[in-house]
Amino acid sequence: MNMPWFKHRGPTLELQQLQRRDQLAAPTALGLCPLQTQRMVVLDLETSGLDMRRDIVLSIGAVVIDQGGIQLGQQFESTLLRPAQKVNESVLIHGIAPSELEAGEDPAEALLDLMEFVGDSPILAFHAGFDQRMLTRALRKTLGYKLRHPFIDIAELAPMLCPDNRPRQNGLDDWCAHFGLHVLQRHHASADALATAELALILFSKAHRQGLDSLNAINQRLANWRKRQQAQFM
Repeated sequence: MNMPWFKHRGPTLELQQLQRRDQLAAPTALGLCPLQTQRMVVLDLETSGLDMRRDIVLSIGAVVIDQGGIQLGQQFESTLLRPAQKVNESVLIHGIAPSELEAGEDPAEALLDLMEFVGDSPILAFHAGFDQRMLTRALRKTLGYKLRHPFIDIAELAPMLCPDNRPRQNGLDDWCAHFGLHVLQRHHASADALATAELALILFSKAHRQGLDSLNAINQRLANWRKRQQAQFM
């Protein structure tokens, strides 16, 4: 039997979806939990383009870092139902076939599944600002949900921890090559999330040697580093 639908704060959701949304865990603030015991979710989104006001999320990949390692038994992957999406260059580079978008998962279900997977954990991403804004917009439009989870940007963490030993470019491929990581696949949400997680573990080891033993300490150092970077261009 079909569930009743309810109009609430914009999107139309089934009662069960509303209940799931309202039961999502509130995020935990970045604290002093040691990196070795901190659960983190590494996220990557594939989108229809780079316009954060108009483009949409096509697929999601995520993996968990916990107990100082990547938990391969805890991975998330979903291609969203986007039957009207035109096959442009951005879609082709991700290798997402139109048939995959036409057979994808209902966006509301996929996003609920993702946030249940994330739980109260902080989120890591490469160029996290983009992923954070795209996910925030998708959650608001699809679920009427406000994303409050803290994000750590691995694309900022890498040059901060390696100021004198860094590649010329600041892309994920550049840092993976710099540290000798063998990435078998790129421009795929799950593969990129895994590559980012492997890079994050290397950087956390460097952070530990620099006296940074928690995400809170890393975030504070990043805030100061960001201010210095901005001051150089003023």
